[in-house]
Amino acid sequence: MPELPEVETIARDLDALLVGRRIESAVVRRPDVLRHISPRALRSRVRGARVLKAWRRGKAVVVDLSSQDRLVIQPRFTGAVLVSGGAETPADPYVAVSFPLADGGAFSYRDVRRLGTLALLDPSGFERFDRALGIEPLDETFSADRLSVFLRSSTQAVKKVLMDQRRIAGVGNIYANEALWLAGIDPSRSACSVPQNDVGNLRDAVVKVLQDAIVARGTTFRDFRDARGEPGGFGGQLIAYGRAGRPCTRCGTRLVGTHAIDGRSTVFCFRCQS
Repeated sequence: MPELPEVETIARDLDALLVGRRIESAVVRRPDVLRHISPRALRSRVRGARVLKAWRRGKAVVVDLSSQDRLVIQPRFTGAVLVSGGAETPADPYVAVSFPLADGGAFSYRDVRRLGTLALLDPSGFERFDRALGIEPLDETFSADRLSVFLRSSTQAVKKVLMDQRRIAGVGNIYANEALWLAGIDPSRSACSVPQNDVGNLRDAVVKVLQDAIVARGTTFRDFRDARGEPGGFGGQLIAYGRAGRPCTRCGTRLVGTHAIDGRSTVFCFRCQS
């Protein structure tokens, strides 16, 4: 599933490629990806609107329009937002919604399994969406003290707290694994039992891993592509996720893989992480 670095990459690409361009219409081929709006209403409300800005909130791409509406796209497992220079190819069976542009080309939401969603929200609708999400981990207000509040209030596994979008928006399974390895903390450890001295290390590890992954334009295992259709380059830098059974790069111990925490793949070093 695209997490913060992947969605940030898409949003930055869209901002560079779409700002100032006018949307002619919306072509909806797979209406089951739409939320809170019908195909007819989507076509009517985006027609003639200009793109003002593209940015990220949590794991969602947000496209601000001159109409004051916002497109909110959550790619989830196999979704992608692509910009084409020419007319979007009708033959692609996985394009769910496309937006032809007045100056030629289009941008499209493509989703193989159609598990992602696309919504058009007015200001009040977006406020409700935004309010349901937690703090952005790359915001300067994401301090060790703020993280400590989240951890102290929960007896759940620390990894699960990091992935709780109501607390911290954007961190998913890949980067939770990486940050916990970097901080030397057992992912299954009760959040409230993490020593206070380690909370700052964990906060710094989360920020570092996310920033490094953004520089590498995200992680691609199979599906993730940026707005130009290119894969991310962070896969070769992963230290924990996807490396179960391989030696820990810190101590040489074989990394353990488990699905015991919330059914998600967790990889850690039982010697280095406590």
